[in-house]
Amino acid sequence: MERALVVVSPEERSQRILREAGELAAGSGAELVVLTVLPDEEFERTRSALASVGSSDVVYGIDQAIESATRRAKRVAREAFEGLDLDYRIVADIGPEADTILETARWEGCDHLFIAGRRRSPAGKLISRDMTQSVMLNFDGPVTVLLGEASSDDAKGNEKEKSGLLA
Repeated sequence: MERALVVVSPEERSQRILREAGELAAGSGAELVVLTVLPDEEFERTRSALASVGSSDVVYGIDQAIESATRRAKRVAREAFEGLDLDYRIVADIGPEADTILETARWEGCDHLFIAGRRRSPAGKLISRDMTQSVMLNFDGPVTVLLGEASSDDAKGNEKEKSGLLA
């Protein structure tokens, strides 16, 4: 592993996947690219909400969204990498998650990918497309996935973490 991409999100599991990726990178001398992706829908929702406030002083465009996402990712990475000696940098982008992750990995020349996923029932896999699965199937290299187990609160986006990594 020379350069790895680790995908972070607002979820708590980002701390754990960052730490795992950081420890592996520090041990092998690899560089880490920390990616945070703001999905198109979320960007549009935030922009619409701020536009409805009606203040001419409120400007929320692509630059502001990327700057905000970068600040959050820096904070999370700094906490997760505390005590580790490694080289990393933050990249933020807006777009479809799976496509953006794969495009960034190719652009950055990453040979390993770290991403958080969730366990899904067979029916759940059939009903909706799983972003993590799409990335795993289309990345040309090893992918390490931190799995979370879906709970009864899954509809709200809450998940219980399942111990262990899938590589």
